[in-house]
Amino acid sequence: MKMKVQSTAMLILILSMVLAACGGGKENNGGNSGGSASPAPSGSASAPAGGDKVTVTVTSWRAESSEQQFYKKLQEELNKTSPEIVIDYQPVKATEYNTTLNLNLNTGTAADIIHLRPYAGGKAVADAGYLDPIDGLTGLDKFTPAQLAAAQGSDGKQYGVPYMLSSTQILYNKEIFEKNGLQVPQTWDEFIQTAEKLKAASVTPLAFGSKEGWVLSLMHGAVGPQFYGGTEFVDKFLAGEAKLDSPEYIRSIQAMKDLQPYFPANFEGLGMEDIRTLFATGQTGMVINGHFEIASILGLNPDLQIGVFPVPPVEAGGKGSVSTWVDGSFALNKSAKNKEAARKVLEFMTTEAYGNLILDHTKSPSPIPGTSTNDALVNEIAQLSGTNATPYLAVTALNNGNPTTKSTLENSLQAMYLGKLTPEQVAAEVQKSVDTWFNK
Repeated sequence: MKMKVQSTAMLILILSMVLAACGGGKENNGGNSGGSASPAPSGSASAPAGGDKVTVTVTSWRAESSEQQFYKKLQEELNKTSPEIVIDYQPVKATEYNTTLNLNLNTGTAADIIHLRPYAGGKAVADAGYLDPIDGLTGLDKFTPAQLAAAQGSDGKQYGVPYMLSSTQILYNKEIFEKNGLQVPQTWDEFIQTAEKLKAASVTPLAFGSKEGWVLSLMHGAVGPQFYGGTEFVDKFLAGEAKLDSPEYIRSIQAMKDLQPYFPANFEGLGMEDIRTLFATGQTGMVINGHFEIASILGLNPDLQIGVFPVPPVEAGGKGSVSTWVDGSFALNKSAKNKEAARKVLEFMTTEAYGNLILDHTKSPSPIPGTSTNDALVNEIAQLSGTNATPYLAVTALNNGNPTTKSTLENSLQAMYLGKLTPEQVAAEVQKSVDTWFNK
């Protein structure tokens, strides 16, 4: 894939991001995160004297209560080898993270360690000069080239430690399925039939809300590949041989529209917190979402019996799909107050101990080799992510442009659910956005 990335274009992109930050606008989860066009302030490394404690600040868009517990365990494990380091975790609400990070980077007040959006989002921050490259960091050689590529700048240098492997699939309430005599659907038609049976039993089939745009692109990332052709279509798109206003891509948008009868009442006003609650409290039978929501859902209802299955194939005998991506990375702020300690934290983030923390406490597969868990659900998700994987197109390839094509997709899907756009018009808007940055 070739993009029109010239210095002037990048300057305009970064400036627009800063203006959005100062204006208090909101970004979606997984969207681009950029900095200011002004030179990034420089920081100097400092080490603690003797046995003094040193604080390392960490920021992320993961603000759930389960994440707070994760960082308490991280602190305990880290202090086994680095007792002098104290982690100060400073999360920001996902929908406000990009704006807050942009502003803090621009004013030199960002945390020592920054959770970067994956792919183009993190690259924009690196290219703006706000990060120190971490090539040579102990432990980076454990990751695959594809995993490392999600956190590299345009200069080819490494700027982030890959965080976790994320995927989208269908979660279901085992108790509700058993009560209604339902089996895991093997085709898309069977999936629709399952939704119809739940609806007939007065159970809302799908937990969903279109209030937050990133939820829509996430759901399309799961459902879409079965209709536009999965990895093969993505490869053709990246090669300039397929467009997003094609019949295949339009079918993927139509599939999203076809699910509307199975959404909760007033879904247009529901956000992710509502979606979690609906599924956790047994008000819905299924949710199409990222596996990373499982920890938060179980935090609301630890006794919930969750099952998982891939998005079923359209044709009988086909292969179900799970959309996957490297979900962000952790980077070193160029202005970090305690760089030596911050690098130690980043090195810890490459260890098996850290990888096992991710597995046990966030229910998320780790990219670090040698990690393991006794959690059957996490192991099943990890297996599906290996055998049924297809790229999450919106994050891996559509986070370019200003506004990004990913944002255009989200806004257009919201308009579709409000009755303002047809699936064909949604696809046309998305391709129009692609045409602004894709060099054919």
